[in-house]
Amino acid sequence: MKKFNFRKVLDGLTASSPGGSSGGGSGGGSGAGGGSVHPGGTAGAAGTPRDEIQETLTSDYFQICKTVRHGFPYLPTALAFDPVQKILAIGTRTGAIRILGRPGVDCYCQHESGAAVLQLQFLINEGALVSASADDALHLWNLRQKRPAILHSLKFNRERITYCHLPFQSKWLYVGTERGNTHIVNIESFILSGYVIMWNKAIELSTKTHPGPVVHLSDSPRDEGKLLIGYENGTVVFWDLRSKRADLRAYYDEAIHSVAWHHEGKQFMCSHSDGSLTLWNLKSPNRPFQTTIPHGKIQRDGKKPESCKPILKVEYKTCKNSEPFVIFSGGLSYDKACRRPSLTIMHGKAITVLEMDHPIVDFLTLCETPYPNEFQEPYAVVVLLEKDLIVVDLTQSNFPIFENPYPIDIHESPVTCTEYFADCPPDLIPVLYSVGAKHKKQGYSNKEWPISGGAWNLGAQTYPEIIITGHADGSVKFWDASAITLQMLYKLKTSKVFEKQKLGEGKATAEIVEEDPFAVQMIYWCPESRIFCVAGVSAYVVVYRFSKHEVNTEIASLEVRLQYEVEDIITPEPEIIPPFPDASSQLPSLKSLSGSTNTVACEGTMKDSIPCLSVKTRPLRMPPGYQADLVIQLVWVDGEPPQQITSLAVNSAYGLVAFGNCNGLAVVDFMQKTVLLSMGTLDLYGSSDPYQRQPRSPRKSKQFAAGLTELSDSPVSLELERCKSPTSVKGSRKLSLPTDLKTDLDHVNGHCTSPTSQSCSSGKRLSSADVSKANRRGPGRPPFRKAQSAACMEISLPVTTEENRENSFSRSRSSSVSSIDRDSKEAITALYFMESFARKNDSAVSPCLWVGTGLGMVLILSLNLPASDDLRQSEPVMVSPSGTVLTLKGAVLTFACLDCMGTLTHPPYEVWRDPHSADDGEKTRKRKLVMHSPSSSQDMGDHQFAVICSEKQAKVFSLPSQTCLYVHNITETSFLLRADVVTLCNSVCLACFCANGHIMTLSLPSLRPLLDINYLPVTDMRIARTFCFTNEGQALYLSSPTEIQRLTYSQEMCDNLQDMLGDLFTPVETPEAQNRGFLKGLFGGSGQAFDREELFGEATAGKASRSLAQHIPGSGGIEGVRGAAGGVIGDLTRARIALDERGQKLGELDERTASMMASAEAFSKHAHEVMLKYKDKKWYQF
Repeated sequence: MKKFNFRKVLDGLTASSPGGSSGGGSGGGSGAGGGSVHPGGTAGAAGTPRDEIQETLTSDYFQICKTVRHGFPYLPTALAFDPVQKILAIGTRTGAIRILGRPGVDCYCQHESGAAVLQLQFLINEGALVSASADDALHLWNLRQKRPAILHSLKFNRERITYCHLPFQSKWLYVGTERGNTHIVNIESFILSGYVIMWNKAIELSTKTHPGPVVHLSDSPRDEGKLLIGYENGTVVFWDLRSKRADLRAYYDEAIHSVAWHHEGKQFMCSHSDGSLTLWNLKSPNRPFQTTIPHGKIQRDGKKPESCKPILKVEYKTCKNSEPFVIFSGGLSYDKACRRPSLTIMHGKAITVLEMDHPIVDFLTLCETPYPNEFQEPYAVVVLLEKDLIVVDLTQSNFPIFENPYPIDIHESPVTCTEYFADCPPDLIPVLYSVGAKHKKQGYSNKEWPISGGAWNLGAQTYPEIIITGHADGSVKFWDASAITLQMLYKLKTSKVFEKQKLGEGKATAEIVEEDPFAVQMIYWCPESRIFCVAGVSAYVVVYRFSKHEVNTEIASLEVRLQYEVEDIITPEPEIIPPFPDASSQLPSLKSLSGSTNTVACEGTMKDSIPCLSVKTRPLRMPPGYQADLVIQLVWVDGEPPQQITSLAVNSAYGLVAFGNCNGLAVVDFMQKTVLLSMGTLDLYGSSDPYQRQPRSPRKSKQFAAGLTELSDSPVSLELERCKSPTSVKGSRKLSLPTDLKTDLDHVNGHCTSPTSQSCSSGKRLSSADVSKANRRGPGRPPFRKAQSAACMEISLPVTTEENRENSFSRSRSSSVSSIDRDSKEAITALYFMESFARKNDSAVSPCLWVGTGLGMVLILSLNLPASDDLRQSEPVMVSPSGTVLTLKGAVLTFACLDCMGTLTHPPYEVWRDPHSADDGEKTRKRKLVMHSPSSSQDMGDHQFAVICSEKQAKVFSLPSQTCLYVHNITETSFLLRADVVTLCNSVCLACFCANGHIMTLSLPSLRPLLDINYLPVTDMRIARTFCFTNEGQALYLSSPTEIQRLTYSQEMCDNLQDMLGDLFTPVETPEAQNRGFLKGLFGGSGQAFDREELFGEATAGKASRSLAQHIPGSGGIEGVRGAAGGVIGDLTRARIALDERGQKLGELDERTASMMASAEAFSKHAHEVMLKYKDKKWYQF
């Protein structure tokens, strides 16, 4: 009979009260059952922790907000550059805008509509940006605040926007549309002018066809009152804005893609769809005076060169002391099908073709002057590719590229896993950088990175942060993430320890993965000891040690048999597949659904005791940095391939590495290079197994499971995905092959609901014929392709029989006996080395390994280590089950240990020492171990708290009594994807991320809800796989295949965020226009000044039709600042911004005055009277 402590019941009621929880969608506050006590222990045996432990964290300490986004903008579409502020803007297909300046200045903003960005235009040196989006809206962004906000929007209702142009120092924006009309928008008020250039007025009356959409707009560099309009069909119109008529029209029989002016305004160049460039003179518009097809083959008989691919964009930039630059993208010959996308630079007679790794989205030439009517003097080209950003140096004849300081190569190989470490040892970043700097590439331009705008300072946050990303090609990257920046430190290639797979050997090898066999699946890093461990998708573990010295050595390797074995009892045929009774098949045969799976072994051969990959046997040169110490590989057993690794833990003090999969657990001594334990999960229980499992024929059930997993590439995979149990969906972070990121997991946006909570309608039945087909699968065929491991997929299949539906859907899977009968496999989902109490009657802590399983079971293994360090290399380590079994609902995710004062106790570790140090004296070789004691110098006390979190609930046990002190049912209708015990404000809490998008924090040890916000819907498995929490209230996830999104759940960091972000706008004086000279001023341009206000204003042009476009006021300005900076800090920030702007205006006024005085002195004779007039006046009286 269960004993209940009345005080504990009250504590549980307090913990489950809705006061500390906002939004009960996750079931965070309901049914917490805080009074339930684990039947194995007696209530109150450990005393009442509430009396001893004063918890300092309250809900006021928590707030969620995004901090910064790193990486390359996903699916880019548009590019813009401010030549005075020197900042770059990139728009994307998802409606995002990234604004980049000097390293550290990186801003992300998003259109609410999510419509693709068509075009971006800076208001040069004004601190503003205009974006045109695919939903035919224009937006004005205020960049004078750290988090840009929209000041105005203008939504076109009847016409589609195709092109925009904003002349330098103008407040009137020209907007071309799909119908061929040109509208004019006032940037200050964002109101449409009544002045419209209709397409039928622009073209000749005799023309019978529509000229197509507007593809180009630009004013003449010579005369701002003339507008050049390019139409898609090849028509170019030179429109006089004053007289409202066309000055000239030019026609060409190929479609126009872009137009570029010569700076004198007498010539312009067009690029066309046949790969040609035409140069036109305003004096003779009847035909182009020069036509070239730069990459076209010249015909022998003197005919026109053959057509090439379209030239999508051309820029025509002049230089004072050399030939002009003509730069264009595209235009290659059709016969070179294998040629990569390229940018061509024509300088005089020299033609340089720069081949790119990815298709070109857009490019811009950076010039010394913002004035279009001066010699442009180009110095660089920014090339925006689909997956990269390149800047080419034009000042050197070989056109080298600049070394990119931004972290835009995160996706160089698809990211498969992430880990985040905040407040790690301060010496790690310089050490990693020093070994990483030796691998720097050569051949970059020696000039400074030209995108150097904005301002950034370190801010108040000073602790070091490191992000580690694992990739599909086996590489691991270490990033310095301190002070919300990101910089690459070091890259480790884990695939170097294996022999390369030779082409043509695919069928004769033991590989279990068709592509990316070296993909990194899990990472475990101990920053203090610098031990690093990687689990790969081909069922291997590599242990790395850090050294500052190069070494030539052989790699030690071990092979482990880890296969689920049960007694082979022949059972009646129907019992092989209890979830599928004999019924008519509603599903196509497995054979038709399985797709093409490579047969890994030759027919008729049985693979046994061979690993999936071959470790290099020859001595290898290992550079300074992480060097492989040991490779552990799981091997094939009786024709069955090894299952993927689902959990991993390393301890440097014990010298042990542990890993598990759905078959069992292995523990390896990486100091002595021996296998200590290799045991099936059932054997770990011994006589303590709480469930009576029915042993079955393993061969048939395993083959059937394998057949089912091949459904992963089938049309019904989405339905199966939606039916998955919490373990298998959570397992997609650990169990599934991560390389399916390459195929983009955005299709998995179905319901992330657990089958234990509601019935699933997609249950399918298989006929016995289908089953026999599945069983005829060859023994060498892999039991999975790119989805989940076999056990997980088998567990996840829905139950369709009436008696089983009640068992499996009405209760948690971990308590459903039927689910265990269906599959006796039990995955190891969490591992944790700790100094702990292994048994109830223990009086002192000892080394332990905590093991959590997919069925919510927790086992404690005792580790018997040699008494002295001297014996550690020779005496064996003993690993034995303690008999302790604890239970939770759902698969176990994480463990942690608190001392009797509630302080987080870290596992012991070995202080790092260089394994290849030059001085190999006995004293330096002695291991220095740190056995973490609590804050007091005395012993740990008579008890400690074990914190265990599963996908459904969290429990706190008192040890050694094993009493369940607190339990909190985190969610009933969903399941957790990630849970971490983290430190915040010198205290500790449990942070959880739920599949329904909720981020929650719970106090420790009492498990009071402190935060529950519905923040991030899990739209694809990428988020589920990469989300992770770390200390000091920080977290991250992969928001797209190319970008890392960082966020904070700390109120303090939210308050200080404004100070940490970079400034996009800094006060810079606009360069003065060059003095054109008397004769040029007289003959070179328009005699009268062009007043756009008079021409386009309401008084002259009238009002535009209201139905044409709708003005929408934005939330920018001071309101945007108020939203971005909450609390008292917000008021200070607003005051400071106001002061900055006031100081900036005073500074501009002062500079203007100084320049006027300098001019007056220069013109001493003619300006003598002016100087006398202003001599005695104050500066503010000018």
